[in-house]
Amino acid sequence: MTPMPPDSEPARFATADVRPNQTELWQRYHSAGPGDSSEEELVKKYLPLVKTVVGRLAITLPAHINAEDLYSAGLVGLLNALRQFNPGIGTAFEPYARLRVRGAILDELRKMDWVPRSVHVKARKIQQAMLALEQKSGTIPSDAEVAAALNIPLAEYDHWVEEVRPAMFIFLDAPSAVDGEDDATEHERFSAGAEDGPFEKTSRAELARLVAERIKQLPDTQKKILALYYNEGLRLREIAQAFGFCESHICQQHAKAILAIRSYLEQYEAAKSIPSAKCKHAA
Repeated sequence: MTPMPPDSEPARFATADVRPNQTELWQRYHSAGPGDSSEEELVKKYLPLVKTVVGRLAITLPAHINAEDLYSAGLVGLLNALRQFNPGIGTAFEPYARLRVRGAILDELRKMDWVPRSVHVKARKIQQAMLALEQKSGTIPSDAEVAAALNIPLAEYDHWVEEVRPAMFIFLDAPSAVDGEDDATEHERFSAGAEDGPFEKTSRAELARLVAERIKQLPDTQKKILALYYNEGLRLREIAQAFGFCESHICQQHAKAILAIRSYLEQYEAAKSIPSAKCKHAA
């Protein structure tokens, strides 16, 4: 029997990868709690997720927005996600963390108040025009109809949409109050970074249902753009290449889709408030 070289066993252990796998890392983290070295390892593991969310939002924002500030906010969101995640509910961590990271970044953007008041005003006017037209016809209005309702040429309406376009990427998550009015709906007041209590879970489910209903009514092109951007994670440039259009056209179609969704949500909120207002008047 050939004797084993004396240094072979230590060498084998020295080169072996003894890092815990993902399951073991989570188990260790939940046993030790915040502050353990496993927390730092998990943060490093999911840093690409933060970079992806920041990157997708940053390309839609003005140049003066500091991406580093958004990245720092995203890291806070990731850390909160790690500490609040409950594996017992049976959902994957990545989708949950993405919501928390995105919510933290949107909160930071709200603090910056980066959207000019004029953009809020124009977005609000477009939504109100779309809502009024749809209440009359029962269908989503065309660009020409919205432009006519706003009493502006179609070319100027396209310019308006281009102006409000950057804000459309966060308008579903952020309030758009104008002139200091606190007119945000219950959906807009809900923050993705909030605790998932019963009310928040119900609000999120209701919002998802309403958005899904509205998306079914959108033109096919807009449906596909939303699906590719939000579900498949494609960038607008990639979507434009897939459709054979320029990127600015895809951006405009995305903005119009979000405006249509928001007008639908406002219509729903207005309908909900009518019974309560009647009850208050009767009292």
